[in-house]
Amino acid sequence: MAEETNASGEYTLELSILMPCLNEAETLEVCIEKALKSLGELDIAGEVIIADNGSTDGSQDIATRMGARVVPVAAKGYGSALMGGIIAARGVYIIMGDADDSYDFSNLGAFVEKLRGGCDLVMGNRFQGGIKPGAMPPLHKYLGNPVLTWVGQLFFSSPAGDFHCGLRGFRRDSILKLDLQTTGMEFASEMVVKASLYKLGITEVPTVLSPDGRSRPPHLRTWRDGWRHLRFLLLYSPRWLFLYPGVFLMIVGLIVGIWLLPGSQNIGSISFDVHTLLYAAIAIIIGFQGVTFAFFTKVFAISEKLLPEDPKLNTIFRYVTLETGLIVGVTLILIGIVGSFLSLTIWKETAFGSLDPSKTLRLVIPSLTCLTVGLQMVLSSFFLSVLSLKRR
Repeated sequence: MAEETNASGEYTLELSILMPCLNEAETLEVCIEKALKSLGELDIAGEVIIADNGSTDGSQDIATRMGARVVPVAAKGYGSALMGGIIAARGVYIIMGDADDSYDFSNLGAFVEKLRGGCDLVMGNRFQGGIKPGAMPPLHKYLGNPVLTWVGQLFFSSPAGDFHCGLRGFRRDSILKLDLQTTGMEFASEMVVKASLYKLGITEVPTVLSPDGRSRPPHLRTWRDGWRHLRFLLLYSPRWLFLYPGVFLMIVGLIVGIWLLPGSQNIGSISFDVHTLLYAAIAIIIGFQGVTFAFFTKVFAISEKLLPEDPKLNTIFRYVTLETGLIVGVTLILIGIVGSFLSLTIWKETAFGSLDPSKTLRLVIPSLTCLTVGLQMVLSSFFLSVLSLKRR
């Protein structure tokens, strides 16, 4: 295929090879040379785009001399540079990669083949293709990348086996529809996460990673950027950040609370009493907050088009309405009020004197828990209704 038409009917190139650039004068020329060689060998109508993020070492002149198209991107950040290049690209397909000569731009045939076959996103996989000695720090190779990839697969059911490979190809229109927002290193994660959530066609190609060809340190900062990627994955998954921990705490709190309501319990020589019952109540309250935060985050993210529509959530909201939330919340509040009133009558019987905490707290703690959770449920129901109105 020499060229295609886009949605507006304008002719475009088949392939754009995109490289973000910030002072890459040492390696930029060889990367462009390999990319142009690949276009020639594959007989593809294409272009090489250098998305320059404010280089001061003459990278722009090198790119122009080598026949690449320079796209200045004023907004700082890896994601900003890439998005600027994606928007400016004239290719139906885009293959992006770093300009540090760690990826071989002269060997792109497998990516093109997968894209022509209908895939929306073709990820490179360095663990399948091979990591040359010195190409990746041991901390990244054995901990950072495997852990973040595992988290991505667990949270988002992503098929990618190398979540952060910098060499990847995609259909330009498919990625633009994802409306990617991040401007930094998280951009690479956001692309895979959203592609997985929106059920785009994703596949992999074995990719060789070579040592960085530059003499200066890379822009990547291990702990800072690793945390930024992990934080992004957590924020994009309310289930794992809020819902599952919240449900776990509520279940544990309920089990322990019910176990201790009749009286103190012993496990071996260890005795559990009202102090443990108090912690169980706190677990229920915090757990309920976690569950409500999961719903708040999910509804807000969908309304802001950060996450796709969730049919399961829509089904839940058919039954869990403002009215049902108010009914359950008010019921819990009434239970709490009744329990508190009974506690006062018990105290009155002693002429408001000293009480046996082991007995009275077994009524006071559950009563206060019902009051707290009931009030939270009423307020949360109103807040979810506000978010739902915005969502429509």
